[in-house]
Amino acid sequence: MSIKKTLAIRPLPQAAVPRTAMVMAAGLGKRMRPLTAMRPKPLIEVAGKPLIDHVFDRLRSAGVERAVVNVHYLADALEAHVSHRVKDIEVVVSDERRQLMETGGGLVQAREALGDQPFLCVNSDNLWVDGPIDAIRQLAAAWDDASMDALLLLVPLARANNHGGQGDFHLDAFGRITGRRKVGRLAPFVFTGVQILSPRVIRDWPEGPFSTNLFWERAIEAGRAWGVVHQGLWFDVGTPPAIAATEAVLADG
Repeated sequence: MSIKKTLAIRPLPQAAVPRTAMVMAAGLGKRMRPLTAMRPKPLIEVAGKPLIDHVFDRLRSAGVERAVVNVHYLADALEAHVSHRVKDIEVVVSDERRQLMETGGGLVQAREALGDQPFLCVNSDNLWVDGPIDAIRQLAAAWDDASMDALLLLVPLARANNHGGQGDFHLDAFGRITGRRKVGRLAPFVFTGVQILSPRVIRDWPEGPFSTNLFWERAIEAGRAWGVVHQGLWFDVGTPPAIAATEAVLADG
């Protein structure tokens, strides 16, 4: 593993929503087959709208000005779709057509476009409904650049709609996160796919594709990974049956 050059980092003003968001949209969507045979997963419709448009609407509502979108599978269709959102938000495409870089590698490839301030990072294949406070603004209000490198939006496992996993994280009384402690045991919180990251985390990366887990593990070890509990609804829309289940809950208000 070699040490790579990183940007000089500027902190966010207190409680400011990040100007830039990384929208993870390059995945193959294997669990969503056969719906993804002819279209990328972010363009699968839920409640009459493509998943990625649900994300863009949340970004715009929170005041995010710029979205860096990575593309790989059926990239032309996805790039054409997001180009129509430029009236709402500036869009920059991070092209992974040659090689899918996974989440961590995607951040590395997009690092120059992400800039030198803390940025929002959002998976394009999850859907959430805000509670009493806008979830992105909730994250921004909790962000403390002096003590944090990662701030994840979490939802209790019991409220993780359609999620069949065992949970991802534990959260201590102060808000610091740790990973699931034992294989086969439950963790009480699930990662929603929404987070604020400091560009500080993008360092010492391996060559080729890798997961964001590498950056999280370093932040957890340093005591600089934190969590905020989402107060609204969240849906894991990873399979075709999850679409109908999500739409049923949304229809019930």
